[in-house]
Amino acid sequence: MRVLIIEDDPTLSKNISEALTAESLNTECVYDGLLADRILKKNDFDCIVMDINLPGKSGFDICKDFRQYNMTTPVIMLTAFGELEDKVQGFDCGADDYLTKPFYMRELILRVNALIKRHKQSNSATTNNSILIADDITLNDIQKKVQRQGQEISLTPREYQILWRLMKKNGEIVSKADLIKEIWGSSFNANTNTIEVYVNFLRNKLDKPFAKNTIKTKVGYGYYLDVK
Repeated sequence: MRVLIIEDDPTLSKNISEALTAESLNTECVYDGLLADRILKKNDFDCIVMDINLPGKSGFDICKDFRQYNMTTPVIMLTAFGELEDKVQGFDCGADDYLTKPFYMRELILRVNALIKRHKQSNSATTNNSILIADDITLNDIQKKVQRQGQEISLTPREYQILWRLMKKNGEIVSKADLIKEIWGSSFNANTNTIEVYVNFLRNKLDKPFAKNTIKTKVGYGYYLDVK
């Protein structure tokens, strides 16, 4: 397993590298945002640990650009800030998890291992069931493309992940807590209205232009697709 560490603090970068290496993970360290951008385009990794405040290019921008051509490799963002707005921005750029400095190295190790395991399971599931269909919606999980009535719909990574989980359930209710845990990770506060915001974004792209009402809310329970 290969992990790319993008952190401009050499001491912290070294500590993270040593901790992950002790867990039998191969690590590569980079200290500059622009260099990290080039490395990501040329190499494959199983997980990325990325600081937000970087010289050359911020972690937000790196992650957002990375998700244009890679929507699956897990990304953990590191920051000195603990504000909810920073977390939402990071997740919206495509991050999978979030750690606020200072943090326990053991917690980082647990999260990296959990994301790598989830990524491998997701790849296995994709191989076995890459095309999902609900009503007139088609989702191709290999190409990461969504179409409705033959028209391609551009979704952000978070919107796509929500739709994928709803389509996998094929009309069954998915709770808000489960969506947040599966997409944002257990570290995210399930009491925020973040999931409602993203579901609304998804409805505006997937339902509204087609005069449809496919994404339904079961108050007090969660969300489901009306696939009748």
